[in-house]
Amino acid sequence: MPLTDIKIKRAGAKEKAYKLSDGKGLYLEIQPNGSKYWRFKYQFVGKEKLLALGIYPEISQTLRGAL
Repeated sequence: MPLTDIKIKRAGAKEKAYKLSDGKGLYLEIQPNGSKYWRFKYQFVGKEKLLALGIYPEISQTLRGAL
């Protein structure tokens, strides 16, 4: 189920970094200091890769819809 803006805003810092999945490899990583980073996990030539897309809320909901 895709993340909503409300769920993202309510996601607070914890002792360790954690992920909120948006589906199809896209997720939001919440750091212990409260920072929120968009990440995209994918496979290329049989190897798992990770792409950093940017910081929430600078990366808009439109980008999420494009993936």
